[in-house]
Amino acid sequence: SLTCFDLVVLLDFRYCCHLFIFGNGVEWNPQLLEVPPQTQFDYTVTDLAGGPKPHSPYDSQYSRTTLKGGMLAGQLTKVGMQQMFALGERLRKNYVEDVPFLSPTFNPQEVFVRSTNMHRNLESTRCLLAGLFQRQKEGPVVIHTVQADSEVLYPNYQSCQNLRTRVRGRKEAATSQPQISEDLKEVKEGMGLDSSIEVDFFILLDNMAAEQAHSLSSCPTLQRFAQVVEQRAVDTALYVLQREDRESLQMAVGPFLHILESSLLTSVDPATPPSERRKLYLYATHDVTLIPLLMTLGIFDHKWPPFAVDLTVELYQHQQSKEWFVQLYYNGEEQVPRGCPDRLCPLDQFLNAMSAYTLSPEKYHALCSQAQAVGSEE
Repeated sequence: SLTCFDLVVLLDFRYCCHLFIFGNGVEWNPQLLEVPPQTQFDYTVTDLAGGPKPHSPYDSQYSRTTLKGGMLAGQLTKVGMQQMFALGERLRKNYVEDVPFLSPTFNPQEVFVRSTNMHRNLESTRCLLAGLFQRQKEGPVVIHTVQADSEVLYPNYQSCQNLRTRVRGRKEAATSQPQISEDLKEVKEGMGLDSSIEVDFFILLDNMAAEQAHSLSSCPTLQRFAQVVEQRAVDTALYVLQREDRESLQMAVGPFLHILESSLLTSVDPATPPSERRKLYLYATHDVTLIPLLMTLGIFDHKWPPFAVDLTVELYQHQQSKEWFVQLYYNGEEQVPRGCPDRLCPLDQFLNAMSAYTLSPEKYHALCSQAQAVGSEE
């Protein structure tokens, strides 16, 4: 039999409204921002060292865009809050009710929480924790974050010049691929968009998904091309982050894989002081994190990650042999990651398979700066 020792949950929190580009657009009424009472849960935000919350350049950028109806861009809506609360309740059923692994109330000695420094992600985390612990806590709820130029919970194109250079060229090249360019032209024509307007399938998918989630619709063409838009967005992402280019995937998610590895090794090390052990490590990220991460794990299903999706890594120890195992779930479904013989994967085999993509901070910064070195020689 196995004993569960540790959970690492990675989440996609992009449940928000985005900038809408076509027609007169739908109206985004500020009433969509009303907070459902069951999702309320007090929390504070600090940096990793416990200092003040860093400035968020992304929130500053969103605040400069007002959508039709009065809402600012990039905000979490009550639909998203309810979705995240429901995800928290699902995790509660799995790890509190069905298996009494986590305490029924939030305990800071059991749970570590980190989010990217965007208000909608922090609020999404709040809603999930409210569902997971039913708004009950035994101590302060602290969500940790870092400043934008140090963030590794998403591919950091601003700080990693090597990655930015590679992706920029491939993104431009992707739009000229025959099937992608032909479908984009057809969709733009159907929407009545001028050919000079810069629109890609990422923007179209974000708009379409947000409208569908809120039962809103401003463009019949997008409804008609829904499957094409999602497929071409995936095709573009796969062209940009090519599986054959190991270094690009390393720069995209290698630092996070290092965090995951460190969390697992800390949990299995008998020398780890109890004060440094956590039962749950919760990371609030984005769809652009999950796609390359799923690619490195060998479990990407070629579908764009849905809103409020979770990737969970469970750590177990065999009671007799004392061997360690991991088990993965994506969106609640069991997965067999690359390099693993079965759904219950020996920890050493899992870490060995991931080592092809894992990057320590030192190796990450060295790889990111290679483009600068090449550029200075030209």
